[in-house]
Amino acid sequence: MSEYLETSVGRRIAFDRTEGREPGMVFLGGFRSDKEGTKALALEAWARAQGRAFLRFDYSGHGSSSGDFLDGCIGDWFEDAREAILSLTRGPQVLVGSSMGGWISLLLAREVPQKVAGLVTVAAAPDFTEDGMWAEFSETQRRKLMAAGQVALPSDYSDAPYIITRRLIEEGRGRLVLRAPLSLPMPVRMLQGTADSDVPLSVAVRLIEHAEGPDIRLTVVKGADHRFSTPDCLKLIALSVLKVSQRIGAGDA
Repeated sequence: MSEYLETSVGRRIAFDRTEGREPGMVFLGGFRSDKEGTKALALEAWARAQGRAFLRFDYSGHGSSSGDFLDGCIGDWFEDAREAILSLTRGPQVLVGSSMGGWISLLLAREVPQKVAGLVTVAAAPDFTEDGMWAEFSETQRRKLMAAGQVALPSDYSDAPYIITRRLIEEGRGRLVLRAPLSLPMPVRMLQGTADSDVPLSVAVRLIEHAEGPDIRLTVVKGADHRFSTPDCLKLIALSVLKVSQRIGAGDA
């Protein structure tokens, strides 16, 4: 059963935590996803088998946490992640960021590097509010967003459309990571599929070219889509966590 963290700004964040050896792992989910997703649960099971500490949680407005999704923005969800990690984990962690969670993991590496021992990103979507939404909006959509405060986009994952708010776009501009130097001194493994219709391979290439660090690698999987949740993809995520852990001296030989 989930537990809840009351944040300093009054948000109630649902989380599941597994005790184990450190450094632990923290799973950071994607836009409109939750902690009960395939990747989060598979990593939790792997962590248990490894005897590793593990944390998964829902951002505000997601899953079982408090708040309305439409009221949220990248900064809110970054703050949720930061507070969860600072409050619920011991020492530096290996962050596993999926899609939007990849962006948030990069923000955490920039803002609280002392808590980030390593990074694994899965179809990371840095700066997607600007480059993947605003940049692709038509002039009609932009005008509607600015005037009405929101615009509806079709979703590939449900019958309900995505509602994109003006606050999401405008607040996201203060959280961009690809417009200024991005130092990642920890071991980093980036995973990306060639059949990802949400985050194209060019984003992963841009990210690895932009980031600076001594141990950053990108693995591209032919035919993998944005979910990156086939048995082989899940094994690759776990292997990447293991490799990162070995690089920081935490894994088994």
